[in-house]
Amino acid sequence: MIDASYADFYRRSVDSPEAFWAEQAQAIDWKKPWNSVLDRSRPPFSAWFSGGLTNLCHNAVDRHLPERAGQAALVYVSTETGQEVSYSYAELHREVQIMAASLQSLGVTQGDRVLIYMPMIPEAVFAMLACVRLGAVHSVVFGGFASVSLAARIDDAQPKVIVSADAGSRAGKVVSYKPLLDEALRLSQHPPEQVIVVDRGLADWARQAPRDVSYADLRTRHARAEVPCVWVDSTHPSYILYTSGTTGKPKGVQRDTGGYAVALQLSMRVIFGGQPGETFFCTSDIGWVVGHSYIVYAPLLSGMTTILYEGTPIRPDAAVFWRIVEQYRVNQMFSAPTAMRVLKRHDPALLQRHDLSSLRAIFLAGEPLDEPTGRWAAESLNKPVIDNYWQTETGWPILATPLGFPDVASRMGSPGVSMPGYKVCLRNETDGEPVAPGEKGVVAIDWPLPPGCLQTIWGDDARFVDTYWSTYPNRQVYSTFDWGRQDADGYLYILGRTDDVINVAGHRLGTREIEESISAHPAVAEVAVVGVQDALKGQAAWAFVVLRPGQDNVTAQASQASIAAHVDAQLGAVARPQRICLVTALPKTRSGKMLRRAIQAICEGRDPGDLTTLEDPLALQQIPDAIARP
Repeated sequence: MIDASYADFYRRSVDSPEAFWAEQAQAIDWKKPWNSVLDRSRPPFSAWFSGGLTNLCHNAVDRHLPERAGQAALVYVSTETGQEVSYSYAELHREVQIMAASLQSLGVTQGDRVLIYMPMIPEAVFAMLACVRLGAVHSVVFGGFASVSLAARIDDAQPKVIVSADAGSRAGKVVSYKPLLDEALRLSQHPPEQVIVVDRGLADWARQAPRDVSYADLRTRHARAEVPCVWVDSTHPSYILYTSGTTGKPKGVQRDTGGYAVALQLSMRVIFGGQPGETFFCTSDIGWVVGHSYIVYAPLLSGMTTILYEGTPIRPDAAVFWRIVEQYRVNQMFSAPTAMRVLKRHDPALLQRHDLSSLRAIFLAGEPLDEPTGRWAAESLNKPVIDNYWQTETGWPILATPLGFPDVASRMGSPGVSMPGYKVCLRNETDGEPVAPGEKGVVAIDWPLPPGCLQTIWGDDARFVDTYWSTYPNRQVYSTFDWGRQDADGYLYILGRTDDVINVAGHRLGTREIEESISAHPAVAEVAVVGVQDALKGQAAWAFVVLRPGQDNVTAQASQASIAAHVDAQLGAVARPQRICLVTALPKTRSGKMLRRAIQAICEGRDPGDLTTLEDPLALQQIPDAIARP
């Protein structure tokens, strides 16, 4: 823990950012010091530690070798294949050099892009670290994306090489990657000349020579390779990560090197309370920003052991997370609210089966944490449950309750307070003026953004400015496109996307507010609320509800009436959903995010858009079926 008040720590980060971040930058290694901490010459762009030479792989792996070569760095646990493998820092160093030499042998040099289309296996992490070791730019594409989406990302990044695998596995079902990749390459305008394939032996695949190269062959060839780190400018891109959307060209979020390393190092210590030698378990996927930051980079930068998990929260049973916590003495766990809601529907005895004494806190992010789920998790596990809020664009939390500062307590329903360097301000949507405490406003961040945030959109500076910095003319303000309110103590509450606000007969209602109300009903396990066009009122709220187990004996009509009365009592009749539809599952992506836009589109008779990341197609089919019922 840090011996200071968080208020003072935070204030210094925004009042004296150059001095503050210069101190934080001492936590990583630099080959050459920077010329300036912050280059403010081209707002809204900002360059952190420009002129300073560093390397992300060196800081994540090499620099730990003198003290912790034998310590576990990466622990791979797969409930899909039954494998559990631990790699020490020395072993990780060896594997990364083999992968780096393999990439070099195919012509990859500094600045080249390498696209990684992989399941949750160690080779994916090796590939990421090998890229930044060489000064190459990785672009990880989530394995759930199908060919058209993958082709769009290939064409935007124009990679020199693609690293992939024969297949992944999900809930015991093999998901073939190679045919999807082959089709994406056929559709692509800029296919690379070389593809590295990790053959897991899960699915047959057609080798296309000379393009396709077996990683097993490369690994044998380069088993003893020594590949030094390429020292790059702090502002050199480390990776591109595409934000998913239903329409339009995907946005490639471009991250720097030095600023990202500094921000993650600070975040692990301040927000998560992580220390060298401890074990961090993040249940996300490397295809998403949480996986980049808190499976791969932040734990390794901090000299910790990181868990790479391939599997679901409920296979072989709903205690698998807690088995991992016990077996590997996990100190901090990072998951998603959806995972907790899934576990809430299973036998409560499973929560008590394993020794969780090593676990200090559970962190949740990726979507809003409803208060009933947060409270259930905290009480059932007898552990602090800490929400946090951020975006692909920011790379690390904007709002959180910093575990490293005991003077800041978490509040249910709030992801917390502003983290260092983030000058968060809730602003009026029309004139951009700050709103008063308790009032609804757009969550915005004043320039400059702290280290670790996006530099730009890959290859499109104009789109970066237009998308994020043009909401309020004549103000250098970044818009998150989320509604929020702030209490008198500085805690923020996220109320949903600015474009998910429902205007019902002149009343502006956030879907998040209605969801919070419905989720507090004792019979409700999950809920999604969307705004649907209405000829009379402009929009109407429709709620799709999953009941908790044991409610089957209650009639649908009684459940719907009870939920409606509950909303009436909490928010007033104006917020009562026009339709309350009961379903057994809600459509989500494989990372656990609710597909509210798709639900809304179906309700309005529109095309639901890109569904390539859909977890369960049957869940989506329930939506029109539920609508059709009287």
